[in-house]
Amino acid sequence: MNANTLKILLKKEVSLMKRNPIIPRLIVAMPILVMLIIPLVATLDVKNVGVSVVDNDRTELSRRMIADMDASEYLSVTGCYFSYGEALRQIEKGEADAIVTIPKDYLNDLTNGKRPKLDLKANGVNATKGTLGAQYATMSIANTVSRWQAEQGISRSMQESATMNLYNPTLNFRNYMIPALMVVLLIIICGFLPTLNLVSEKETGTIEAMNVTPIGRLEFVLSKLIPYWAVGILVVTVGMIIGWLVYGLVPEGNVANIYLAAILFSLVMSGLGVFIANKSATILQSIFVMFAFIVVFQLMGGLFTPIASMPRWAQCITYAIPPRYFIEIMRSVYLKGSTLADLWTQYAALTGFALLFSLVAATTYRKRT
Repeated sequence: MNANTLKILLKKEVSLMKRNPIIPRLIVAMPILVMLIIPLVATLDVKNVGVSVVDNDRTELSRRMIADMDASEYLSVTGCYFSYGEALRQIEKGEADAIVTIPKDYLNDLTNGKRPKLDLKANGVNATKGTLGAQYATMSIANTVSRWQAEQGISRSMQESATMNLYNPTLNFRNYMIPALMVVLLIIICGFLPTLNLVSEKETGTIEAMNVTPIGRLEFVLSKLIPYWAVGILVVTVGMIIGWLVYGLVPEGNVANIYLAAILFSLVMSGLGVFIANKSATILQSIFVMFAFIVVFQLMGGLFTPIASMPRWAQCITYAIPPRYFIEIMRSVYLKGSTLADLWTQYAALTGFALLFSLVAATTYRKRT
């Protein structure tokens, strides 16, 4: 490989990137849009769960239970009704997600040492919201009853337990999503854009002129990829700065581990991009193929859906999905402060994928003379 030739080609690529009307704007806009908008809209936090209450007891305790549920940031009492049918109609209209029925003589039974049961039904159309909403309502009622028993001097049969949330004490879903969103930036910058760049050379015919020159294929491919590698690292840096300034999220571990993972994943995506470009004749064809990979990577890489909740056969497939390992590294370093020794299997997997895809990209590129 001729270093001087590579230097000249890199200057050419940087000049082309600057003159491109889309790429500079995309490089600036991508990290801002991804890090600012996606954490706000792509969340699994369930809030404002509508609860319809059927109060058959009509006592001070039942009114207190309703008030505590309505005061919660996760629950919203949509109404208090005299019959179950009225409350059910709120579910059918989509105005409520759960029904809490307080039985008659609930306060008397509780005072006499009995354990009266509440009837709680959840809307199963939205399974996540219905299930979590029912749990929120149950916890709110249990806390209200516990405080009331303490005020009345009634001994409680169950011992209270203390809960501590490790690594993410606030249970904020943004802290779980933001580190993994770096994968979206690197897929676009280091995978999608180099693919379009190489295929556009085919469509314009400039690659034919390059093929008849003494320039080696290694220098040519590297000149196409190195600028995007540098931009990818810059975009990751901007993403971390936005996460710190806007959301107050900083890595618990060593930042060098994040950059190492970003470099390896950039090699993986660039190798895949070059392979797709080598096999594509038009930009449209490369876009469709790359888009198919992006969809699979995002759906099965653990970005939005936890891998542990997938079927067993799907979990086995995820071992062949490179973003899985990058996302695991980012979340572990950010939230747990994991070290390189703790994540050596993920780093080894990314290194293997980088070597594999780079080898495939090199062997499939043909320099015609």
